[in-house]
Amino acid sequence: MSQHDVTVEVGYQVFLTEGGDEVGAVRAVRPHQLVVYVENGGDFVFPAAAIVRVHDGKVLVDEKHLSPELQKAIAHAHDREDPRL
Repeated sequence: MSQHDVTVEVGYQVFLTEGGDEVGAVRAVRPHQLVVYVENGGDFVFPAAAIVRVHDGKVLVDEKHLSPELQKAIAHAHDREDPRL
């Protein structure tokens, strides 16, 4: 899948904001969508319309294009992390 002639590949990290926390990783690339593993949530489908920018192994997405269930999973992606680390 490409957005503006940039290819998205399996393993790319997914972010909501540039410089923000990573929310998941691309597990599969399908026509018009990505399958992304969201930490603590599992696999979710991200529509291609959500992709804002792709660079340096990163995919930046616009949360407004994501389902409420996916937005909730992203909000809890880092809940299990130990803040002392």
